[in-house]
Amino acid sequence: MSQLQPGKSTPTGATYDGKGVNFTLFSQHAERVELCLFDERGIETRMDLPARTGDIWHGYLPAAKPGQLYGYRVHGPWQPEAGHRFNPHKLLIDPCAREVIGEVTDDPRFQCGPQVLDTRDSAAVAPRSVVVADDFDWEDDKSPRVPWGSTVIYEAHVRGLTKRHPGIPKEIQGTYAALGHPVMIDYFKRLGITTLELLPVAFFAHEPRLLRLGLTNYWGYNPLAPYALDSRYASGVNGVHPRDEFQQAVKALHAAGIEVVLDVVFNHTAELDETGPMLSKRGVDNKSFYWLDEQGKYENWTGCGNTLNISHPNVLDWTLECLRYWVEVCHVDGFRFDLATVLGRTPEYHPHASIFEAMQEDPLLSQCKLIAEPWDIGPDGYQVGNFPPPFAEWNDQYRDTMRRFWLNGDSSNAEFAKRFAGSSDIFNQQGRLPSASINLITAHDGFTLTDLVCFNEKHNEANGEDNRDGHNGNYSYNHGVEGLNAPLLVAEHRLRSVHGLLTTLLLSQGTPMLLAGDEHGHTQHGNNNAYCQDNELTWLDWENNNSGLFTFTAALIHLRKRIPALQADRWWQIDDGNVEWLGPDGQPLSADAWHHGERRMQIRLSQHWLIVMNATEEVCDITLPPGRWHAIPPFAGENNPILLTVWHGAAHGVCVFQEQP
Repeated sequence: MSQLQPGKSTPTGATYDGKGVNFTLFSQHAERVELCLFDERGIETRMDLPARTGDIWHGYLPAAKPGQLYGYRVHGPWQPEAGHRFNPHKLLIDPCAREVIGEVTDDPRFQCGPQVLDTRDSAAVAPRSVVVADDFDWEDDKSPRVPWGSTVIYEAHVRGLTKRHPGIPKEIQGTYAALGHPVMIDYFKRLGITTLELLPVAFFAHEPRLLRLGLTNYWGYNPLAPYALDSRYASGVNGVHPRDEFQQAVKALHAAGIEVVLDVVFNHTAELDETGPMLSKRGVDNKSFYWLDEQGKYENWTGCGNTLNISHPNVLDWTLECLRYWVEVCHVDGFRFDLATVLGRTPEYHPHASIFEAMQEDPLLSQCKLIAEPWDIGPDGYQVGNFPPPFAEWNDQYRDTMRRFWLNGDSSNAEFAKRFAGSSDIFNQQGRLPSASINLITAHDGFTLTDLVCFNEKHNEANGEDNRDGHNGNYSYNHGVEGLNAPLLVAEHRLRSVHGLLTTLLLSQGTPMLLAGDEHGHTQHGNNNAYCQDNELTWLDWENNNSGLFTFTAALIHLRKRIPALQADRWWQIDDGNVEWLGPDGQPLSADAWHHGERRMQIRLSQHWLIVMNATEEVCDITLPPGRWHAIPPFAGENNPILLTVWHGAAHGVCVFQEQP
């Protein structure tokens, strides 16, 4: 085998140049770094990285090729109280690895010992980093660059979306290949969504606690190698490399005008707390990668045992390079950041933190869709409305207000209107636009839409935590019967509530996000925290889907595209013709009705569109404003529009009208 040459300190990770591989590793506090190479028999060869430039250790191996398996052993002080946890007995994944093979099991050899150095060697069980060549042929692929004002997001899990789809070939069900299959492309286009947001696809690990319960981490929010695509979602059909399969799916989606946004996790890692496994960053440079207290213990602002320190200059660079990699090499169109408050911690949260300024100035990342989950569990962790442009944010206040309005009866017309109008009280600042509000009724975390109207209580017993996990404050309503099975009248009432919630979501100002499966009645049987359920509980049941609900949802999405007030992405102003708020009598809402009136309202958009709603338990008549108003699909048949002057509104009823000349 060739000897390592000094090589270069850039680019990050292991880079093949056609003649050999350049290896780099950041470690500010290491004293020595060994590159560990593995052959096809698993035999390990160790070589010291011969050069160091600043805090980057590097070396070049002539004749090395893609497919080479490798890892690192990093030498330095074992001083937990000072934050140092170097342990060369543990084989480490490259934090910049482009591919990782193997699984993290509940094996004691991964343990590093919270205080005492563990000398058991982990190489026999540790995953391996893999050298990868960047050689995918993108041809003329281009990002659809859907304007924010036209964006409709569809949040989905790679496996759960297609694992049970009868129209997808069995060998690719639940894989990256299925995302770009013509059956799914056709479905997305008929539904009308513009942007597919995927739950984490970067390499992650299953928590030892879950493995002991016979469960796994389904959602993927336990990250280990954020540059590496997780091969567990690859079909492997015809020997296609996992990353090539993902890239081909992105290419097919782009050709159909559909964007791909990735859910990414830069707030914690799978190394968990002090008793967790040593897999990568903990052994590479614990003190640099993680937020630590004065005793060297992990700050747990994520609820997952540790918190990444993005304010460290090298960790910041590592994060930005990772994001650029996904855009440059995999052509993704944006990112949704899990527990994004961590990104701005210094350790206090600052909207002008270095990472935000770097993204704003970056010619590549500044053009992407950037979405924040604007909270963590640390001090002052709730930061909704406090992220800088160009970020959009998940708006939980929208979610809770709309649920309360339609299901609990304790949200006023005024509260409803604020959220319906893009939550201007929260987002109309710093030059931000209405699209900054990511409006959602449901998401992967919580009840599905069907369960929201069928269950008052969560039913998470299958998770192995005696139903203690998951949110308790769901603002759900079972309409008098707990569970899916209910009398016909209850089922009809539930469907009207679903129609009201979907109509509100898809015709509000802001950016709507639809949870995959909500459009055809997917249920998790009351489990509102199905993060560890990789089975038919979470996989969409395509054969028993509600086709009528799909038609209703698709019609609303296509209707949204016809209403100028919802496409312009400009804040509505008084008397600009974009919106009028009317009472049941067709007149402007009175001051008293805004705060104390019945939850009955008419919303006139762009002058010629009228949303009429009755969110109360009582049947009522609502007088439409002057004009020739036709009920439109899906509220009337395609060939049988209804001309009305008075709408006879059922309890929890909603209808949309278009004014005819």
